[in-house]
Amino acid sequence: MADVTDAIVPPWWEHFFHGVAVDLWMACCNEANDGIEADFIEAVLQLPPGGEVLDVPCGHGRHACLLASRGHRVTGVDLSTDFLNAARNRTAGRAAAVRWEQRDMRDLPWANEFDGAYCFGNSFGYLDRAGNAAFVEAVGRTLKPGARFVIDTGLAAESVLPHLREREWYEIGGIHFLIQNRYDPATGRLETDYIFHRDGKTDKRHGSQQVYTYREACRVLSAAGFEGIQGYSSPSREPYTVGCQRLLLTGRHRG
Repeated sequence: MADVTDAIVPPWWEHFFHGVAVDLWMACCNEANDGIEADFIEAVLQLPPGGEVLDVPCGHGRHACLLASRGHRVTGVDLSTDFLNAARNRTAGRAAAVRWEQRDMRDLPWANEFDGAYCFGNSFGYLDRAGNAAFVEAVGRTLKPGARFVIDTGLAAESVLPHLREREWYEIGGIHFLIQNRYDPATGRLETDYIFHRDGKTDKRHGSQQVYTYREACRVLSAAGFEGIQGYSSPSREPYTVGCQRLLLTGRHRG
């Protein structure tokens, strides 16, 4: 039996999100779904008119731009230069109030500034257990007392493990790619190799995600000062159960 241990995780995210990986992610998104998610974010965070909102990590700004167009003042944080360039291009020449910041998701220098925060797109779990906890704590420090935080992930244990396949082929936006998964029960991490094919070129990347049970994820939020924690399986707020492909976890910061 494998020894249970906390994995030492190399900073794979520093080298993953550029070029074909960013192009693929943007090709996977669609405006109709982004709008539904923005509606959910706005409602579940209970944002006031013109509220200050933190999007971390923000990717190419698909939600940040929508919320800004509704009058909110949004700060988008991401480490990826390619993602931030795409985000800035989306707001070029527009009056929408978005502040883009290139930072590690744990490097959040604001205190008691935001009316709400969100982490969408499976980003929770990139780091090791200590790093993920530090991220949630950092978000908590940025929030005003009573402000809310919502996490979106398809990699909760109850979601990903019942459906996990070792190999999957896809084609999206002219990019053919192979995903090879390996779950390590000793560390609780999902190790994934990606092979991308586009225009006769091949690119290989590796990703690693900490897989939390629903209970474990709730404890991470609770330890960082969040209360009233609730989990949903979709933006329409159906209850989260085993086998649901998505977890939307939200809580209110005690301040």
